[in-house]
Amino acid sequence: MPINIGFYLAVIFLWIGINAYGSSRISSNYHVKAFCHNPLEKEKKIALTFDDGPSIYTLEVLELLKKYNAKATFFCIGKNIETNPEILQKVIDEGHLVGNHSYSHSKFFDFYNAKKITEELERTDALLEKFTSRKINFFRPPYGVTTPSIRRALKITRHKTIGWNIRSLDGGTKNQELIFSRIIKRVSPGGIVLLHDTGKHSVFVLEQFLQFLKQNNYEVVSIEELLNLKAYAN
Repeated sequence: MPINIGFYLAVIFLWIGINAYGSSRISSNYHVKAFCHNPLEKEKKIALTFDDGPSIYTLEVLELLKKYNAKATFFCIGKNIETNPEILQKVIDEGHLVGNHSYSHSKFFDFYNAKKITEELERTDALLEKFTSRKINFFRPPYGVTTPSIRRALKITRHKTIGWNIRSLDGGTKNQELIFSRIIKRVSPGGIVLLHDTGKHSVFVLEQFLQFLKQNNYEVVSIEELLNLKAYAN
């Protein structure tokens, strides 16, 4: 029987497509089990998370969170912790949670092998644990991409992967109206919001969003409360 090259090519492209989709969509649980929201939550409770800090804008985010009596989780980049240790200390002092967001947040992080990923996570954990005095349990992969190498690394580090189901895309656009509109369309009980604490535009959107949540009787709760998971090991 003659080999149908077209059929085999179609299978290969389908396989590549499925892998690309599963790897890039954190909620797919394709490589790694990720906690992206609480589907059982019926009350108007929602969690806020911030990626890529600490930065100078983290201070403005903290002021807004204090103003609205809201707690959040900050997924920190190791090299930024080294640059802004006093800001991370303020995050901790004000009762917010922190998680691991890799050391470098390199554009090539997805191509690292398990050994290099493990080294990045352990290096960032060591930096964070100087402030928490407890083992870090939460990890969010850079860009929300998961790979077999990340899965193998997490078997060693034993982090729980925290995703989201409300992505602001404030890391890709500074259009505040667009960002705000995108978020509020997706708000629902049990949701996890992804924002960044690295830009002025995100701070402006955050204040609008906190006002929106208050007006609509939403309560901002911690990831620990929303997911019934511990951010730190004893």
